[in-house]
Amino acid sequence: MSLHAFLARRVVTPTGIRPAAVLVEGERIEAIVSLDQVPEGCRIRDLGDAAILPGLVDSHVHINDPGRTDWEGFETATRAAAAGGYTFLVDMPLNCLPATTTVAALNAKRAAAYGRCRVDWAAWGGLVHDNPNDLEALAVAGALGFKCFLINPGIDGFTMVTEQQLRTALPHVARTGLPLLVHAEFPGPVDRATDALANADWNYYSTYLQSRPDEAELAAIRMMLSLCREYGFRLHIVHLSTSHALAELRAARSDGLAVSIETCPHYLHLSAETIANGATLSKCAPPIRSRENCERLWQGLRDGTIDLVVTDHSPCPPGMKRLAEGNFRTAWGGIASLSVALPLMWTEASKRGFTLLDLARWMAAAPARLAGCDTRKGRIAAGYDADFVVFDPDSEFIVTEDKLHYRHPLSPYLGETLRGVVLATYLRGNPVFAEGEFPGEPRGREYVPNTKFLS
Repeated sequence: MSLHAFLARRVVTPTGIRPAAVLVEGERIEAIVSLDQVPEGCRIRDLGDAAILPGLVDSHVHINDPGRTDWEGFETATRAAAAGGYTFLVDMPLNCLPATTTVAALNAKRAAAYGRCRVDWAAWGGLVHDNPNDLEALAVAGALGFKCFLINPGIDGFTMVTEQQLRTALPHVARTGLPLLVHAEFPGPVDRATDALANADWNYYSTYLQSRPDEAELAAIRMMLSLCREYGFRLHIVHLSTSHALAELRAARSDGLAVSIETCPHYLHLSAETIANGATLSKCAPPIRSRENCERLWQGLRDGTIDLVVTDHSPCPPGMKRLAEGNFRTAWGGIASLSVALPLMWTEASKRGFTLLDLARWMAAAPARLAGCDTRKGRIAAGYDADFVVFDPDSEFIVTEDKLHYRHPLSPYLGETLRGVVLATYLRGNPVFAEGEFPGEPRGREYVPNTKFLS
């Protein structure tokens, strides 16, 4: 087995960005050495001024497979991921049929994924109203944790949970030691706001925004923090939208609660003021809020309150976006962004003084830690999988349909000029995206945490 050396002037390691050579033997990183310490006999790939970042980890993706592959699927989602610099995805338990709420459903997902993935993957289990007794078995079978909704998710096959149903399930969650990922919105504030908008024009984004008030998130987060104190489980708040929750989340963590928080590129790039009426490609839940709110989320990243940035890649067929009528009430709420999330984030982060080291922390190391694969994924370090992305942070490109690569090329970012270009993505030492192509056969494997290997 020969030693390969990947040379670059900017290698993003856990200790900083520096000129270095990443030495790869087989599927693992052997060492990171200075450019003058490359061993003789190495096969050398000099990447020049491009940056080498760790392969990105997205712990919030809706692949919709099996059962709704007309929405997405393992082949198209992992292709888009490879083009975007991602080497590891964790699939959410809803939007697929059956939902991943039992061991049988997890095994059905494995069968659907077999031989079709261009990047590595794993699955979250689902917590719904009637499956608390399935949770520990799901953990043993390889689910990385559990996802639940405190509000109707708006899709058949997955139900929300009430406080009482959570109280039944949380002892099981706590025993596994795995995180509970919570869509934290309460239906009460949403229902009241929506009823008050009965005669409003739902082609206006402002109408939709009023229908999902900050209070829906705040009340749900407060309840989950209270339950976290009571039951001692690991709590993760998904796709935080409202900056008003940051102070309470920061205080809870200061009190020692095991709480982590994510947000998404669309909350950090878009704002309510920029969304045109009828522009349903920008509908998501919780909603995109004001520019001021956006800047406060960036401050939450700066001070460490927000831990990670994930896509919440949630695709659907074009008809479900109601593009012709532009109705925010009936359009599907979800934004697909796997192929462009890294340049989206770099476009915004670079002008705020952040570095590629920050992106690596938010989009690789921290999601890997949440998913429990952080001894193998999310860092350029000796002993880790040789997963990395070759990134040109200085070039710009215009988002066009041919650069999206997922099943339906819908995006609120079409036509935008973004900074940063993914040149190549390597999975365990092998190129899975390079020069706009996807070389070789699918190499992606499932991460099985109980056995600590990819199979």
